Amino acid sequence: MSRYVQLLLTCANVTEANLVASSLLDKKLISCAKQLPVGSDFLWQDKIDHNDEVLLILESREDLFEEIETEVAKLHSYETFVLQAVPVIKTSKDATKWLNETLKSPKNDNINK
Repeated sequence: MSRYVQLLLTCANVTEANLVASSLLDKKLISCAKQLPVGSDFLWQDKIDHNDEVLLILESREDLFEEIETEVAKLHSYETFVLQAVPVIKTSKDATKWLNETLKSPKNDNINK
């Protein structure tokens, strides 16, 4: 049984975030992409670094993660991007219906039942 997830992904800028979101939506790998400007502080090559980025919050299913990761790898500018899936515990009935209608058909029909 596959679960719904929210995926988190930072992008270098709005242009890259739009490109990634559009591609994933076109392939029905996500149902929604929200964009937020964020400042990120991180360790990279043994140094503390800072970038202004765009955080994508993506609505999807866990079973689509590998396909999403593959598509992001084709489009993303970072040498090492971080794509994380956070399980969704509950979703409203209408949102569940919308997710089922908009996402690529699952290999298994027992989604969040």
